[in-house]
Amino acid sequence: MGKIHTFELCDYQPEQHDQPYRYLVISQGQVLSTTAADLTLHSHADVHCRWPELTSQTETVFIGIANRNIPCFVIELAQPVEPEANHWLSPRALMANASADEYVALSRALQLGVWAREHRYCGVCGAPTRQHQTERAMFCEPCNKLYFPRIAPCIITIVTRGEYCLLAHHSRYKVNSYSTLAGFIEAGESIEDAVHREVKEEVGITIRDLEYFGSQSWPFPGQLMVGFIAHYDSGDIVIDDDEISDAQWFHYTRLPETPPPLSISGQLIQTFVDRCRQAQ
Repeated sequence: MGKIHTFELCDYQPEQHDQPYRYLVISQGQVLSTTAADLTLHSHADVHCRWPELTSQTETVFIGIANRNIPCFVIELAQPVEPEANHWLSPRALMANASADEYVALSRALQLGVWAREHRYCGVCGAPTRQHQTERAMFCEPCNKLYFPRIAPCIITIVTRGEYCLLAHHSRYKVNSYSTLAGFIEAGESIEDAVHREVKEEVGITIRDLEYFGSQSWPFPGQLMVGFIAHYDSGDIVIDDDEISDAQWFHYTRLPETPPPLSISGQLIQTFVDRCRQAQ
């Protein structure tokens, strides 16, 4: 067992890594940990020897190299087990306190775990698939068809109006937290068009002067968040009453509860606050 201090995304080359494998263990969207708050790497004995009946038919997927020389795989148990001294933790709870390297490892593991589970059979002929030897893909030999991990592009934006920013409370949130606006990019749509459309649909205003901010992988279950800072142009707030339960303009010195700084939403908000302070 152990913690992740560094993590590198790369292709797996067994001859270059002589350290024993380690596993991130997930089941039904939960992550197995030895503590109540930390991400844990588990040994082969921890996983395969303790729960052979749950792992014998499960794909293990390489996710990267931890701590400079430890090959890491994700394995998804068919059903949760009694963790004994361990804990099943929510990925969102883990991410609240994760380091940047832990976040990358967990994000990769969650997305590839879902991909391996959902593509065990070919969508064309129904035959069992297997991992391709050279491509990051599940392979159907009868169809000669590859199934790559699916990534759904999304936009996320903070709308500013002088010293105020627009934040919304999403209907799906169980806590009283306000966040930036986000949504999926639709087929045939540019990223910029998606920003304008989502803002208009969710809160009824128009925006201008889009500024690209950055991007972040978001594993719920497989989004790539493309972030922008936008400026208010016209209109009054009219929420959609579907995804959004409330939206308000907040002064940078009187913000509500917001997402953690590791998330791109939290980073957008902090950038807005920093710019306002620098302008004083």
